[in-house]
Amino acid sequence: MNAPISTPGQTVIEAGSISKSFRTATGGRIEAVKDVSLTVRAGEIVALLGPNGAGKSTTIDMILGLTRPDAGSVRVFGGAPLEASRSGRTAVVAQSGGLLADSTVYQTMRVLAALYPEPDIGSCMDRAGIIDLADRQVAKCSGGEQQRLRFALALLPDPDLLILDEPTAGMDVQARHDFWREIRVEAQAGRTIVFATHYLEEVDEFADRVVLIKEGRVIADDSTDAIRTAAGGCVVSAELAHGALARIGLPGTRLLEERAGRTYLHNRDSDALARRLLELGGREIRVVPRSLDDAFLALTSTTMEN
Repeated sequence: MNAPISTPGQTVIEAGSISKSFRTATGGRIEAVKDVSLTVRAGEIVALLGPNGAGKSTTIDMILGLTRPDAGSVRVFGGAPLEASRSGRTAVVAQSGGLLADSTVYQTMRVLAALYPEPDIGSCMDRAGIIDLADRQVAKCSGGEQQRLRFALALLPDPDLLILDEPTAGMDVQARHDFWREIRVEAQAGRTIVFATHYLEEVDEFADRVVLIKEGRVIADDSTDAIRTAAGGCVVSAELAHGALARIGLPGTRLLEERAGRTYLHNRDSDALARRLLELGGREIRVVPRSLDDAFLALTSTTMEN
């Protein structure tokens, strides 16, 4: 594993006011990404977080050069995104595709390795934890094993920028732990990491920055601690009588979820919310500090008032 050629603080990704829409089968258009601006510097570990359909994968596709924005611009290492991908400076661990189902794991590595000068196949397989899978047919690998193979393939060009799109999908707990342990090694070597995930604990434990995307727009871009603070307040939960939820009437209140007979709510003034629930006859009222999960729900949910 060679040291990245990027210098600390160098701009790796520069996306300026990018937008992308797609035509639907009925002739309409879906705005997948709306006026997103994003700067990532060398050595950063940045998580793209958002609900399904938020625009994370479309943003990643534009960073990779797989699709072009309808408006705005994307530069990677100061040049065209596709050129960075073709040269191997950018590599991706995708959710699916890119594998030779009828070949063995090692044969797949050899075929893809031919695209790059002097790749270290053995080192890449070892770092991805697939040495013992070398002779297994790819089609017979589990989903998690195939993800580890995609990781090994992404390491072949010795990239400066690693893009991870739901990288641990299909992995069991141990495999996820091993995967992130190796990613930490890559990050410590100076790689720039950008990843999209549904596992909030991965964001909390690993990311330097969180870019929270909702309905194609960036609604927060900061550290995980700052994201919690931005959401403000605590989570207030209670057992509510039928119809009480509709009568809260406190501006800024968001319904997070209803589970096991309890209603979970957020308002930046959590004390005022707790008092209102008490007025409405709420029982077993609890006020607890916010987790990243709670902040995510609060920032991506809609307020209850009209």
